[in-house]
Amino acid sequence: MRQMRDLLDSAVFDRIMKAASFEEPDRVPIWDYLDNRPVLEHFAPGERDLLEANVKTYHGLGIDLCRGFGSSFRDEEEGQEVTDENGRPVRRVSGKTSWLVGRPIRRLEEIAKYEIPPLSEEWVRDVWAAEVRKAREAFAPHTMYVPGAGCGFHGAYDLMGLQLFSYAVHDAADDLAGLLRRQSENSALIARAAAELKLSPLFMIGDDIAYKNKLMFSPQLLRRTFIPMLEAMCRPLRAAGIKVIYHSDGDVTPIVDDLIEAGIDGLNPIEPIAGMDIAFLKRKYWRRLILVGNVDCSQVLPLGTPQDVERAVKECLRAAAPGGGHFIGSSSEVTPSTPLENVLAFYRAIHEWGTYPIRC
Repeated sequence: MRQMRDLLDSAVFDRIMKAASFEEPDRVPIWDYLDNRPVLEHFAPGERDLLEANVKTYHGLGIDLCRGFGSSFRDEEEGQEVTDENGRPVRRVSGKTSWLVGRPIRRLEEIAKYEIPPLSEEWVRDVWAAEVRKAREAFAPHTMYVPGAGCGFHGAYDLMGLQLFSYAVHDAADDLAGLLRRQSENSALIARAAAELKLSPLFMIGDDIAYKNKLMFSPQLLRRTFIPMLEAMCRPLRAAGIKVIYHSDGDVTPIVDDLIEAGIDGLNPIEPIAGMDIAFLKRKYWRRLILVGNVDCSQVLPLGTPQDVERAVKECLRAAAPGGGHFIGSSSEVTPSTPLENVLAFYRAIHEWGTYPIRC
């Protein structure tokens, strides 16, 4: 099996690993997630294969790290009814899917009965790992594909919605604990396989636990439920020398110390509009936390001018790039509503101003 170092251009690999080790490489690495049809059609006109179109686009924009990409549906596909991997009806909405008819768990008494099929080690190694290898080899040599999975907490509350989940915390605690345990076991199996197979020097764990300006759940609840699930995934990855990037939208500032203690190495996407202060995080956690993202994707990128975009890039670089430990990118993803001219201005500004030493 070819390792990531062998797949990637040496300059790209060294850039990423130096920054992840809190050194200053030639340029700040770019990490992002694209979900934008006009951008794909600009860089890969006529390309019908979604993976190949994204590869051409990521390479064309000079993006160093890819955590995935959206479906980037065409206008005629928006709202189309499809089924998910378990045969449940969902609807395509802006490159994602949403529940079409309610949610699988609708009452507290259904929590204990809900079946979460255990993943098999064979499936993880033969199917999941094969998809990771396919993606990382497609994005090579100019972009590192970063595999990832959720730890199961977000997946659990998504099955029933936040309101019912909140009731379950108090009125069906044992049943909820069992559901979370089954979710966590599947996620930990994926993490162990990624560690043993050494699929990448980086791994992303994505579970949303925050809104803008606040956590979605109390710190006490998160420490009792979510943090042990996160730690169960981090443990084998860290033991294998793999750096863990944790992703949650919203403001997770109150539990950053808990996240680090659980084993994460980096934090994404550091939403400024949600209240995340990347300059504060840089001062407090330099050499402890890789800062990933931070250029606002909800207002500046879709609604600003190219000049606004360049200004935001410079502000982000000044705050987070000196001393390494920074992968710059959007504060979650490049959404379908982001104009092409702003996308081009975004990455052009990073390439122009993101070289070390930072002089913007």
